[in-house]
Amino acid sequence: MFTREELLRHYETMVKIRKFDLEAKRAREAGEILGNVHVYVGEEAVATGVCACLERKDYIESTHRGHGHTIAKGAALRPMMAELYGKATGSCRGKGGSQHIADFSVGMLGANGIVGGGFGLAVGAALAARYQKTGAISVVFFGDGASNRGTFHEAANMAAAWHLPVIFVCENNGIACSTPHETGGQQSVTELSKRALGYGMESCVVNGNDFFAVQNGMAKLARRARQGEGNCCGFLECQTHRPFGHVVGDSQPYRDAALAKARWEADDCIVNFERRCLKAGWLEQADFDAVQKNVDAMIEDAKEFAVNSPYPDDSELFTDIYD
Repeated sequence: MFTREELLRHYETMVKIRKFDLEAKRAREAGEILGNVHVYVGEEAVATGVCACLERKDYIESTHRGHGHTIAKGAALRPMMAELYGKATGSCRGKGGSQHIADFSVGMLGANGIVGGGFGLAVGAALAARYQKTGAISVVFFGDGASNRGTFHEAANMAAAWHLPVIFVCENNGIACSTPHETGGQQSVTELSKRALGYGMESCVVNGNDFFAVQNGMAKLARRARQGEGNCCGFLECQTHRPFGHVVGDSQPYRDAALAKARWEADDCIVNFERRCLKAGWLEQADFDAVQKNVDAMIEDAKEFAVNSPYPDDSELFTDIYD
């Protein structure tokens, strides 16, 4: 059971993710920021529910669609927005952009432009935590398409063989870039979670549009990982959907965009959260309205900060480069 303060905090996290990415989408379409932008709209309950079970010392590895994970792990909005604008005040000093946002201070090890590129990094973080005896666990987010990569199986095998505290979180939004999952046989097996059984992992499938379902499933896996119960790695499949294209500017010829948006509006995770809380009497509409207004101010502040920040100096061109 959550306290009122906890419910408001989780609701605020989902709203921050939603409004941040809608602003990022607007700015990209207006040409104010450059580079690919993959918005997390529609999947906010997954990042929020998973990170609600994590501590600051825990690690997460993200994907190209990483803004939501970064915010849910506790990163500040100002440096995140500045990073999208390529400014020196960005979380990666303007050198990472949308697809490579990171914030080590909160355990967010980085978004990743390479599909399936985060698996090995998450396992490495878990191995480091084991050696250093920090008690931290590691989480890697990935899509249904990335589950087909060899890197998943290599990482899963190593995590299982070494009993590392890694939780694989599959954000199954039903479409791998432009290949719908229901096409059957064209991109992957039907039941992704069953892949975990081959590695002896505890596996769980939840409704990714329900914060409470995600949090409950993740809490069980996180508890096992921290306590080192048997093969302490786990697999959480969150079945969700994205209303927009793979990337901002995607015309979505592979699906009916109007139907996708209608499906999202009928099963919006933020609206689902509001309905659950109102029905149970945990929160009131005024609570949600206050959060929405507060987050609007946060996003506007982050945007102004980013726009008014300086670009990196030419002298920074060859820093942060590893040979």
